[in-house]
Amino acid sequence: MPFGVQVDPELLRLALTHRSWAYEHGGAPHNERLEFLGDSILGQAVTVKLYRDYPELSEGELAKRRAALVSTVALAEVARGLGIGASLRLGRGEERTGGRDKDSLLADAVEAIIGAVFLSTSPETADRFVLQLVAPLFADPERFTVTLDPKTTLQKEAARIGQPHPPYETVGSGPDHDRRYTSRVTLDGVTGTGTGTSKKVAELAAARDAVSQLRARRGE
Repeated sequence: MPFGVQVDPELLRLALTHRSWAYEHGGAPHNERLEFLGDSILGQAVTVKLYRDYPELSEGELAKRRAALVSTVALAEVARGLGIGASLRLGRGEERTGGRDKDSLLADAVEAIIGAVFLSTSPETADRFVLQLVAPLFADPERFTVTLDPKTTLQKEAARIGQPHPPYETVGSGPDHDRRYTSRVTLDGVTGTGTGTSKKVAELAAARDAVSQLRARRGE
């Protein structure tokens, strides 16, 4: 485990077990209960840190920042940084369809691991563990600008240069139970692309990519 935290091996194995694996192994336990617990611990730790670190912000602004930090996309970033995907126990179907890199599965595993840390250690240790996990997200200078609402940010970029709101080209692929979407959006010679398990997630990712490229081009 990262950050020197000692977790009960059985709980850690459970945290990494997706329900698809459990279904194929006679209804074995899986990580959804730990995920439920970890989600609550994550939300509390992040909420308290935001409250203490940003005394000047309104309730609405604090809520937006919390949403950016605990979103599926953000937690999947954390999971990829720790290489969690390689350790997931997945069923054959999820394995075939790229489950080890799916945002939703990775984010769920992060929350389940937080739950496992809480049960293996103490509330104080779990709180420190959460804050260490999300520290890179807090440190990202674009986390609370582009990430909060990248589509609105891109619209503002378009207005700034006198262009209409850029349209999104979004297509889906795969079976209904495992639909994946890819979106593209172009503005001022830059094309952003994004993928996700819904049109909304794919379009947000595409907008975020386009805004990042535009800002990089301007040297921001």
